[in-house]
Amino acid sequence: MQAHPILQVRVARKCAEAQDICSLELVPLDGQSLPAFTAGSHIDLHLPGGLVRQYSLCNDPQDTGRYVVGVLREAASRGGSAAVHEHVQEGQQIAIGAPRNHFALHAGQPARHLLLAGGIGITPVLAMARQLAREGADFELHYCARSRERMAFTALLQSMPWADRVHLHVDGEGALDMAQLLGAPQAGLHLYVCGPRGFMDAALGHARASGWGEDSLHYEFFAGEAVQREGDAGFEIEIASTGQVVRVAPEQTVVQALAGIGVEVQTSCEQGVCGTCLTRVLSGEPEHRDMYLTEDEQAACDQFLPCCSRAKSARLVLDL
Repeated sequence: MQAHPILQVRVARKCAEAQDICSLELVPLDGQSLPAFTAGSHIDLHLPGGLVRQYSLCNDPQDTGRYVVGVLREAASRGGSAAVHEHVQEGQQIAIGAPRNHFALHAGQPARHLLLAGGIGITPVLAMARQLAREGADFELHYCARSRERMAFTALLQSMPWADRVHLHVDGEGALDMAQLLGAPQAGLHLYVCGPRGFMDAALGHARASGWGEDSLHYEFFAGEAVQREGDAGFEIEIASTGQVVRVAPEQTVVQALAGIGVEVQTSCEQGVCGTCLTRVLSGEPEHRDMYLTEDEQAACDQFLPCCSRAKSARLVLDL
């Protein structure tokens, strides 16, 4: 595993976009430039207190002089979103990671695109809509939220030349009928879903029940499942390069157990979403709890995310 490049940027603008949602406009320092990105990309923000969190880029990828992210302040925040809302200020210099994309637009042609966003999930979807509109692609965007006060970027969406392709759905004002929208699949139509876990489970569940193929479903989770579960058992980890063996207690993650013997694994989200800690498994059977690997990749049992996943076998041998 290699460390991701770290860039220094300046917060040019911080703006309230909706209830509990702010945006940050990040620009390069004098004489520097920003790496290019594609719609669906995210960056790591290195925040006060040593926190590292991932946020999706929502500006047009053609807009090469800045990155814009939207951040929801979550009640159950582990510190990341609260740090952005409370401590990050305009003019401040912060460190970020280079853009990475696990939620890219389908490149095949011809294709039509159905974009479905719930809450803060609008951030990568907004970048997708901008890119698709610029390319003259066929797309439609549906944006769902509990209230209008919680809908970010609505004025921007409604001011776009492609505003007629945007449909806003608010609970109590005519919520989206997913079963109708995600009926029988159509040739060349690709679905992109991003939002809270329940919203995504509902959307993907309707699509799969209607017969959509997995190759036409594209999605990104913002948070993984709970790292610990009642009934978790301990197991052993063996370091292939040294033969060291460490026991992972029921209340520990593999990353924590390895740190206890001086083996550091680079992490970022610590929820099995970003893939930073992806590690090869040489022997044993992992118990996957991540939202990063595909079902086929998980079934292969040759890699796992030690920030959240555990073991079904008594021991895992890791390529460390």
